[in-house]
Order: sequence, then structure tokens, then C-alpha cells
Amino acid sequence: MSFKTEYEFELPKGFIDENGNLHRRGTMRLATAADEILPMRDPRVQQNPGYLTIILLARVVTKLGDLRAIDTKTIEKLFTADLAYLQNLYREINEGEKFSVQAVCPKCDHEHEVDISFLPVTEQV
Repeated sequence: MSFKTEYEFELPKGFIDENGNLHRRGTMRLATAADEILPMRDPRVQQNPGYLTIILLARVVTKLGDLRAIDTKTIEKLFTADLAYLQNLYREINEGEKFSVQAVCPKCDHEHEVDISFLPVTEQV
């Protein structure tokens, strides 16, 4: 059994850089204790606890398209659907929680479980 520390993703919308280039594919690594603790010292988080998400994602998103570096400015410029997607991915890979719902096929009445972990928040059931 192998232990996975990096996860590839594709943003629903994508990040548009200053040259108009679209970046959608990236990589997120597992968070460390330091990733969750050190941002708490940041004055931006102390003034606005919601900023913790921005700093956390800037630390764990290791690649996004052809960008040389990912920082808080990059994460701040993401579309909200992409931010929600990355937050869901972060929870999924670090907490191991699966978000699913029971569904019934409208054609054949077959019951099954549907994984909604990676749907943007606005599309979750």
C-alpha cells in the first residue's frame, strides 16, 4: 500500500494570470501541523479569521498551471467556485471525510451512493 502526499486537481473555472492565460490543472499536497498553526500568527488572520483559508491554500497548493509560484495574491484572485473546490479538496485529502448522498436513478429506480466531495459548494445537494 502506498502513501499519497500530493493530489492533482483541475479547477472548475481556472485562474487567469496578468497575461490572460488560463491555469486550471494543479497539485495540492497534504497539510502539515505547521501549515495549520503558523498562519494563526499572521496579522491578516488575527484581523480577519476568514483569511486563514487563503494562507492555508497558498501553502499547500504547490502547482497551478505554468505559474512559477503560488502565493496569497494568487489564491485571493481565484473565482469563488475555484476557492470552494480547493477548500473541499483540502478537507477531503486532510480529513479523509467523504461527502456523499443516497440517490435513486429516475429511469430504473436503482439506489446508489453519489460522492459529492468535489462539487463546488453551490452545486452540492
